[in-house]
Amino acid sequence: MVQKLDILQESPSQTAGPYVHIGCMPSFAGNAGAYETEIGTSPIEDGAKGEVITIRGQVIDGTGWALRDAMIESWQPDAAGKFPGQEGADPKVSGFCRFAAHGESGEYELKTVKPGKVPARSGGFQAPHISLWIVARGINVGLQTRIYFEDEDNGDDPLLKRIEQRPRADTLIAKKTGDGEYRFDIRLQGAGETVFLDL
Repeated sequence: MVQKLDILQESPSQTAGPYVHIGCMPSFAGNAGAYETEIGTSPIEDGAKGEVITIRGQVIDGTGWALRDAMIESWQPDAAGKFPGQEGADPKVSGFCRFAAHGESGEYELKTVKPGKVPARSGGFQAPHISLWIVARGINVGLQTRIYFEDEDNGDDPLLKRIEQRPRADTLIAKKTGDGEYRFDIRLQGAGETVFLDL
């Protein structure tokens, strides 16, 4: 027998809330030991080839407030542009990391190796970049974006070239702040809104 659809009402959508940290990052949430080994604590191991860099930033809402409960996942190739599982990929680079904004400052930090260029499907290469997935309270569907680097040649990157409003491409470029140090703020809306990808 088919149930009538006029009896049940659709439940409200749920945001990630505080539970995403408890389930995905229990040590960060104060529940160390929930898993024998937490996945994604670092995208690299000691001995990874390439330049080790640190990227810092904040996830900023439309009012200019830094979200203090944002969780971010990153995915990237190694310094030679190879992903895990590809022939010749650096075994010390998993490419995946899961990290969170600091509960007081909203600042996040990602320590990794600077990625290499990746072959593009249409020929040529994608400029060195790191893919990000962002969730937080108030974000119903995870947001996807990329980090490129201002000290790399980004001119022929196929994704950056597809952004019609050229000034918006700058929202995907991490600014160099020192030797091996970069700044990348993610703006959810308003002036300087980060370009998000529909993947």
